[in-house]
Amino acid sequence: SLLQLVYPYDFRLTEKEKTSICYLSFPDSYSGGLGDTQFSFRLRQSGGQRTTHYEDDGEYNREAPLTLQRESAHYFGYVYFRQVKDSSMKRGYFQKSLVLVSRLPYVNLFQSLLQLIAPEYFDKLEPCLEAVCNEIDQWPPPVPGQTLNLPVMGVVIQVRIPSRVDKPGSSPVKQFNQENLLPAPLVLPSIHELDLFRCFQPVLIHIQMLWELMLLGEPIVVMAPSPTVSSEMVLALTSCLAPLRYCCDYRPYFTIHDSEFKEYTTRTQAPPNIVVGVTNPFFIKTLQHWPHILRVGELRMSGDLPKQVKVKKLAKLKTLDTKPGIYTSYKTFLHKDKTLIKRLLKGIQRKRPSEVQSALLRRHLLELTQSFIIPLEHYIASLMPLQRAITPWKNPPQIRPFRQEDFMKTLEHAGPQLTCVLKGDWLGLYRRFFKSPNFDGWYRQRHKEMTQKLEALHLEAICEANIVAWMKDKSEVEIVDLVLKLREKLVRARCQHLPVKEETLQRVGLYIETIIGSLPEDLQTVLHHH
Repeated sequence: SLLQLVYPYDFRLTEKEKTSICYLSFPDSYSGGLGDTQFSFRLRQSGGQRTTHYEDDGEYNREAPLTLQRESAHYFGYVYFRQVKDSSMKRGYFQKSLVLVSRLPYVNLFQSLLQLIAPEYFDKLEPCLEAVCNEIDQWPPPVPGQTLNLPVMGVVIQVRIPSRVDKPGSSPVKQFNQENLLPAPLVLPSIHELDLFRCFQPVLIHIQMLWELMLLGEPIVVMAPSPTVSSEMVLALTSCLAPLRYCCDYRPYFTIHDSEFKEYTTRTQAPPNIVVGVTNPFFIKTLQHWPHILRVGELRMSGDLPKQVKVKKLAKLKTLDTKPGIYTSYKTFLHKDKTLIKRLLKGIQRKRPSEVQSALLRRHLLELTQSFIIPLEHYIASLMPLQRAITPWKNPPQIRPFRQEDFMKTLEHAGPQLTCVLKGDWLGLYRRFFKSPNFDGWYRQRHKEMTQKLEALHLEAICEANIVAWMKDKSEVEIVDLVLKLREKLVRARCQHLPVKEETLQRVGLYIETIIGSLPEDLQTVLHHH
């Protein structure tokens, strides 16, 4: 495969990235089906940090949900692949792919965009891309909480960018600002949410097990008949912990040519914490030492509940024509939830649309995640120092350390059983979770937010204080020291965008001026230049 064209021309890719993108843009095992397919991949950036057009990722990442942040070390690739009969070609058909590369995980927006662009592009080639890129250049940047109208090729795509303050599980606002747009806009109900019901069709009765495996960051291989099925299943799996962020690595589609192939197939160390989607049967041999392998067939939407795969022993994976199934020796900590399956079955009998079933499924997963995470949130909030312990002239007290055993003790009276009917070994599940990258990621994020909150409370305490009274019996050295500390605090508050009111920052600034004004002139000069 050959990289024919990169647009815009100034987009820098390393040779390694170009090679990877080429291999990831085509199905790596021949599928007889001719026609158009769409799928996604995720690629590790190679060769150092590069500046992006968006210097201020910070602002977007602060306001976007954790699950939709712009990635700094990975690219997403969104592929529209076409294979058509062509007798003039040696193989008897030609294959082409149009690939959109972005740091944003907006799978619905970018795949819808490709559906508009790709057919035109295969027909008209480069001039078409140039025109489209000119239009996309005019699009406003994604601002969390805003609804955007994005014109391209005579169509306006309308989409809302989710925000961190959205209530989890609330459906996107339906009433868009209908500014009598003509032509009527193509409204995307979500920028990134997949049709979970369709993706999880063959494994609906195992949702519980898959949720646990994802929560614990276990290594999982998804073996699928096509990149479309593999990438949708991997993306569906990584989304099922929302609003908790899945902090491990994932590859929606992965080929044997990938630069990480050796790293993942080596038997000298345990498989990494990653979910990887593959289609080449060769992987059955090279990845059979992985602990959990999910083998799925083609997804077919039929009127009744699709055939559900069975859980099987890993030893059964030896043969080449492996039957669909979940090959694992994992025993779930929680008991199966029968009510979910009953409700989905009822939906199938009543011919409910797929999006209604998906909403049901998503709400179930959200409630499960929340039942698990709420006790952790309660406990970590209790580690914050009391507000009255924060005094203006001392460094704020430390956040107390997270002690797993102390947390376990809180579960008797405030555990998941308060919000979740599921029985099972919740304590065992927490113990395993503490060893996973997802706990680590959650804890760091919370700790960072709490540290910033403390800084903010300290600045407010300084604002309320009587500085003149404090200065009465202080030496020049102590006063100069205070000025320098306050300045440093002010700079940090602005750089880190601490949750502090602007008026508080301005008052601290005035304080600094007041203090400097009370000092001898030679010191004033030094401090003003400092």
